[in-house]
Amino acid sequence: MTGSRQARPAIGDQAPALERTMHLADMVAYAGSTWDWHRLHYDGAWLEAKGIPAPVVDGQMFGALIAQQLQDWFGPRARLQGLRFRFKNLVYAGETISCSAVITAIEDDVAKVDCRIDVLGDNARVAVAPASAEVRLA
Repeated sequence: MTGSRQARPAIGDQAPALERTMHLADMVAYAGSTWDWHRLHYDGAWLEAKGIPAPVVDGQMFGALIAQQLQDWFGPRARLQGLRFRFKNLVYAGETISCSAVITAIEDDVAKVDCRIDVLGDNARVAVAPASAEVRLA
């Protein structure tokens, strides 16, 4: 499916990577939209007192990014039916992440997709895995 939305999805197809730098302003906007004002996500003085090097990205943002990647990939008529993921490491404001996804099965017009999110750069690490989704195809 990579490169053409018109082709029927197939097992092994990989989504175009979704890369995003997690800026503090975006994190605060997300906190405002979800009413999650935990100091862990924005308060530098509080974080310093706890020995945390920078604001921590809200875990809900990872689900939103996976959903965005899948919806962009499969198109507006496809429907995300299920999403599960596990956090492996913290992600801090200013870090860049990359979302990846691959189709592992297709059953009854539902694509089973394995997903993950990696932190890029000098401190490269897995941020979210395992992750999986089910997408009802259009």
